[in-house]
Amino acid sequence: MTGKESGHIDHEAAQAVPHADPDTLEVAPGTAHEKLEGWIPQLATEEEIRIALEKAFDYRGDVTITRKDGSKIEGYLFDRRTAATLKDSVVRLYPKNSNEKISIPYTEIAALAFTGRDTAAGKSWEAWMKKYAQKKAAGETNIALEPEPLD
Repeated sequence: MTGKESGHIDHEAAQAVPHADPDTLEVAPGTAHEKLEGWIPQLATEEEIRIALEKAFDYRGDVTITRKDGSKIEGYLFDRRTAATLKDSVVRLYPKNSNEKISIPYTEIAALAFTGRDTAAGKSWEAWMKKYAQKKAAGETNIALEPEPLD
């Protein structure tokens, strides 16, 4: 077993490596979230269907899918399985009032609507800090920022 394997630290070599100053490190910008709540995309082309369902997968609220037979199902889209053709591609969702998993082929989807509240909207750290600063500036004491209710 070598010294390194047994946990030996070469302190001389460790001091030779300059330590990074966290204030000078590059900061990656945050993700910009598209406001999708209430959006009803056009599903005229295969590309539009794929793009809309990809956005529905990333959405953190319920969507309503209207099938080509006219039936509607509202729920949380938790999975999509894309394939070379729309016939072989499916979305999977939990219906709003059930724990069963439903699979719907892309070819059966006539319409899509982002009908549920986007539970991830407005949850950024900056928004949280802004609310805190406003309460503090107003002279409030015992400030406790509680999470927004989901319903």
